[in-house]
Amino acid sequence: MAEHHPERQSPIDAHGIIGDLRSAALVNDKGSVDFFCWPEFDSPSIFCSLLDTPDAGIFQLAPDLPDARREQIYLPDTNVLQTRWLSDHAVVEITDLLPIGDNDDALPLLMRRVRVVSGQATFHLRCAVRHDYARAETRAAIDKKDVLFSASGQPTLRLASDQALSVDNDAAVGQFTLKQDQTAAFMLGASDDPRFAEGAAQLCIERTLKFWRDWIGQSNYRGRWREMVNRSALALKLLTSRQHGAILAAATFGLPETPGGERNWDYRYTWIRDASFTVYAFMRLGFVDEANAYMRWLRGRVSDCSGQSSMKLNILYAIDGRQELPETELTHLSGHGGAKPVRIGNGAYDQIQLDIFGELMDAVYLVNKYGDAISQEGWKHVMEVVDQVCETWQTKDVGIWEMRGEQHHFLHSRLMCWVALDRAIRLASKRSLPAPFARWDQTRQAIHADIWDNFWNEERGHFVQYRGGTALDGSMLLMPLVRFVSAKDPKWLATLEAIEKHLVRDGMVYRYRNDDAGIDGLSGTEGAFAACSFWYVECLARAGQVEKAHLEFEQLLRYANPLGLYAEEFDNRGRHLGNTPQALTHLALISAASFLDRKLSGEKNYWQP
Repeated sequence: MAEHHPERQSPIDAHGIIGDLRSAALVNDKGSVDFFCWPEFDSPSIFCSLLDTPDAGIFQLAPDLPDARREQIYLPDTNVLQTRWLSDHAVVEITDLLPIGDNDDALPLLMRRVRVVSGQATFHLRCAVRHDYARAETRAAIDKKDVLFSASGQPTLRLASDQALSVDNDAAVGQFTLKQDQTAAFMLGASDDPRFAEGAAQLCIERTLKFWRDWIGQSNYRGRWREMVNRSALALKLLTSRQHGAILAAATFGLPETPGGERNWDYRYTWIRDASFTVYAFMRLGFVDEANAYMRWLRGRVSDCSGQSSMKLNILYAIDGRQELPETELTHLSGHGGAKPVRIGNGAYDQIQLDIFGELMDAVYLVNKYGDAISQEGWKHVMEVVDQVCETWQTKDVGIWEMRGEQHHFLHSRLMCWVALDRAIRLASKRSLPAPFARWDQTRQAIHADIWDNFWNEERGHFVQYRGGTALDGSMLLMPLVRFVSAKDPKWLATLEAIEKHLVRDGMVYRYRNDDAGIDGLSGTEGAFAACSFWYVECLARAGQVEKAHLEFEQLLRYANPLGLYAEEFDNRGRHLGNTPQALTHLALISAASFLDRKLSGEKNYWQP
């Protein structure tokens, strides 16, 4: 057996993602699965070398072709990933997938298939399962031809293969040689998974390919950027829970927003904030079922806190609706690129962020417009939410970016309180629903006046991040997108110009500048925020600067990784930072692509809801 060489961490953007709508795994371009939580998206990891060394769990599988060119592709219109090696001696491909189960109860099964396309190659395999974020002591043992991985209090996993495996340092290892057209297959899953049966693998692959192709085949997007938009849709679907309908913010935790910094959060949860973006994106592409399923999940969360003295809607939840997500540090992990601490859980769950009511109501409004009409009970819940906004809109909060510093009267929170009232009034009018129109409209007008009176800075000539401040904020880009201000209003155009001057760098938009005031309560700075960058494109297009928007959009598309995926942020060179793939980035891309496409096609003005 060849000596095992430790593998260096791969960059964030050197990864593809595979999933089965229950969990997801990241595969780097060296052919290693270096991140995988099992059996749920937010379960403890079994492979976590992305945040440490291979000692934290990894599944290495690669040919001995050191001078080969490597590339990754998705099989067309699917989330089935292929990593390829091209050398003078051989061409090799490894196909990775988590097959879509026959039902919601099916546990994730990692399938890896090796094929030599031409020539001959020797392969090395090392599968080191490390349970419970590598905190548990995992034992590997031979069971007939398979290898079992077990740890106290943890689920036992089985690795099956048509190649000979042995055990070394509690890892499954193997070495084998294949000639042209020969294949090898590996499966890792629950020890009693029925799909380990002979001949099941091929059927799983065929069914999974068909599932993804049938799904994306429903997309009604026919615009210029079909490949990127469909890839974004496939990534969003991958981050969606089949059982619950909720969508994750991202598949990972602990990936740094600053190289070596402390801004490392767990994003394996669902944020209420992303609701309207999610619903809009799915509806825009014709995926009405997904939008309706997401709204059912959201209604469940509103129902959970309905009837209480105050409407304590969390800003984020576990995908199954759990409310408490205590934040802890995994001190034994060295972090990605040495960025510590590595956190699981998210302490923001009990923060007050008033903007979520606006995003929630915008989603309710959109679904009523394009999907299922609201029920009587649903409307009762809406009235409770809006009444809460009427009572609380004048209070301070931590804002959209979940500041860990002081509370302020943030512009974005005010803006979304206005959205909450506006959409509720519109919905009640359109559906002839009972509502205290006078009180709601009075509050809506009061918020509108408050924004213009207290958040416009005459001296600076632009809107400001919070009342009494002078700074700009990337979330201001949503002001015309939520129809608060005309996209061509002179005061908005002055704000857009100021954002361009202070927050934009080569089309990449920063959320805010932390350099001077340290407003977010954390040390250091962060990268440019990818979602803000796509909002910026849409603002330019809505302001009539279509050519500029087109150029900026094309540049942003070049910052995607080779598979068309995006993380949360970019560094100065356009490389990825933060958790990946990031749903909000892909949602913003779909929105920008849809609007810009219509503008470039010369569509005349049309009514926008």
